[in-house]
Amino acid sequence: MTDDDQRPDGRPTWGTPGERPGAPKAREQLADQGVIKKRPPAAATAHAVQSWVDQTIAQAERQGKFSDLPGAGKPLRDVDTRTDPDWWVKSLIEREKLDLSDAMPGVMQLRREKAGFPESLVQLDTETAVRERLEDFNERVLADRRRPHAGAQSPPIVGRVDVDEMVEAWRELRAAASPATTEPQDPTAADRDAVAGVAPTPRRGRRRWWGLTDR
Repeated sequence: MTDDDQRPDGRPTWGTPGERPGAPKAREQLADQGVIKKRPPAAATAHAVQSWVDQTIAQAERQGKFSDLPGAGKPLRDVDTRTDPDWWVKSLIEREKLDLSDAMPGVMQLRREKAGFPESLVQLDTETAVRERLEDFNERVLADRRRPHAGAQSPPIVGRVDVDEMVEAWRELRAAASPATTEPQDPTAADRDAVAGVAPTPRRGRRRWWGLTDR
C-alpha cells in the first residue's frame, strides 16, 4: 500500500468504512443463513412483474373484457399531430360542445353581430324595436372605440350601421316572409245589386207538370 492509497489518519481511500476488502457483506451473510429474505436481483424482479402483467392481460382477453370496447379497431386520435400545450382545452371544448362566442374579444363580437344584420332583426315585430336594437349596437361600437389600447399597431374597429337603411331592409325581409294576400273574388251580380240598393228580380217558380190543364 502506497501513501497515495491512505488518508491522513492512516485509513485506506478505497472500500467502505467498517468492511474488510473482499469480505461478503453482512446482509448477504444473513440472507445465506436464512435470517432475512434474500432480495432478488433487479432483472429478476422486472421479469416477474412483466410476467404477471402479461398473465393478467391474457386472462382478461380470455374472459372477453376487451371485447366491444369504445374505439376498438379505430385509429388513435391526434397521434401524428404535433404536441400542443392546449390540447386538453381543445378536447374539452369539442367533447362538451361549448360555445365560446362570449369569450371572443369585444370587437370580434360586434363584427359577428353586424354580419347577422338584417336577418337577425326579422324576429322583431315593430320598427321601434328594430331602431332601438340598431341604436344600441352603434352605442356599443362607440364604447368599444373609447377603450384604451396598448401596442404599436392600430386597434381593430368595426363600423356603425345606417339605421334607416337597415330598417328598410328589415321591412323588405318582413314583407317577403309574410304570406301572400289573396285578391278578392269578383262579386256576383246579386251582390252588386245589393250594394247598389237595387231590389233583386223575383225568380219565377218552376211549373209543375201535374198542374197543367188542357185548353
